[in-house]
Amino acid sequence: MMIEEAIKQGKPFKLESERLLVNLMFTSKWMSNQAKDFFSSFDITNKQYNILRILKGAGEPISTAVIRERMIDKMSDASRIVDRLEKKDLVKKVSCPQDHRKVDVSLTKQGFKMLDLIKPKLEKWQKNAVKLSTEEAWQLNNLLDKLRQ
Repeated sequence: MMIEEAIKQGKPFKLESERLLVNLMFTSKWMSNQAKDFFSSFDITNKQYNILRILKGAGEPISTAVIRERMIDKMSDASRIVDRLEKKDLVKKVSCPQDHRKVDVSLTKQGFKMLDLIKPKLEKWQKNAVKLSTEEAWQLNNLLDKLRQ
């Protein structure tokens, strides 16, 4: 669907760069909503999934400061999201052995199970959500990286 169709306007853009910016914002929001809908079936948010993924990748307990540093959404409050994950028994907090004032976070067995449950469904969803060839995806990734530089 063309961006003009999505926003129900014929020719609203004078410049191609203006169309690009609106298209990026629209597509970003659209993709966020797609992800939100996907993760809601697991009773978690995409930010909570991101933290679970970070913890699994770390392989050891890490602080919320490290989690925040590795998050895609830098504006998120990692501590608050970790608290919600802890209430769901997906993560646990432990005192840091080097500094007892600090708290580290790790995955629980339930957290690992959740990631194992999500993984195959996420892979299937991603294949259906991204209807681009490998070459097109590579080109778009490079263009998006260039845009952010």
